[in-house]
Amino acid sequence: MADSRRILFIFPGQGSQYPGMGSDLVEEFKPAREVFARASEVAGYDMEELCFEDPHQRLDFTRYTQPAILTHEVACLQSLLSLVPDIRPAMAAGHSLGEYTALVTGGALSFEDALRLVIRRAELMYEHGQGRMLATALDLGQARALADRHFCGIGGCNLPEQTVIAGSERDLDRLSADMAAKFPRKRAVRLKTAGAFHTYLMVDAAQHFREVLEAVNFEPLTAAVFANYTGELHESDENSIRSRLFFQLFHPVRWRACMEAALDAGVDTIVEFGGGIGRGDGPQGKRPNLESVVKKTLRAQGLQAEYFGAINVAGIHAAAQGLQAQAT
Repeated sequence: MADSRRILFIFPGQGSQYPGMGSDLVEEFKPAREVFARASEVAGYDMEELCFEDPHQRLDFTRYTQPAILTHEVACLQSLLSLVPDIRPAMAAGHSLGEYTALVTGGALSFEDALRLVIRRAELMYEHGQGRMLATALDLGQARALADRHFCGIGGCNLPEQTVIAGSERDLDRLSADMAAKFPRKRAVRLKTAGAFHTYLMVDAAQHFREVLEAVNFEPLTAAVFANYTGELHESDENSIRSRLFFQLFHPVRWRACMEAALDAGVDTIVEFGGGIGRGDGPQGKRPNLESVVKKTLRAQGLQAEYFGAINVAGIHAAAQGLQAQAT
């Protein structure tokens, strides 16, 4: 029987990492153990040790953060699919780094090729990047006016009043002081990133990354995947996918546009995979990174959709039960 649901799989980006992520999955799910083993083989270091224990305090360094999050996302995805193998998304979207996991979901990349790309992407962003990122409660117009004044750029548009600004440390310090004076009631938070990602300060990294993208084959998409650069669906041909990933490095993440387009296309079920935020200890103490943004978008659009956070063992079981209940 045909599945009439419109399911969207989503994947967070950098900032959703934490020591211990995935440690619960490998105890229960064989596919998760296999994903971590494959990741260690590709990366050339012990991915389980990095994600579970982080003994050398490397998980927050960009060159390790991005491969770790990709691995955790795919482990969560494969764990859920082992419980509900017939579930297929109509669409997939990932926030920044998460776009690579979305492309794995959409069939354009194998996990191994995505991980190789992300490893090199992270190295280049670390080597050629500088600055930091600031999440603000400003609309795009307010944020852009401040960014232009202080030689910064817009790094992401998540909600109508949640815009990320990025720039050098010195410029962001000046911008923050200016923002506090102009918008004393508006909140701003420095993000756990080691660079002004998705702005002009990433152009050098992108130029080097283009050669890496050219060396990887992209298969035709089997599910629709959103591009951060355009806020619209990827075209299926590999040159278009490459170009969108190239431009993504130094243009804002248009997450709001991706989410609104998905909802306009009739998405009624959203499943988030990987990462986690919050102060709770261990995987079971975390909450999904994108949940708040998703639910605020739904409210703003006056829409409803089922949401599942498949980021740990409990969440994966709950998502599987919920998806099965929908289908009956």
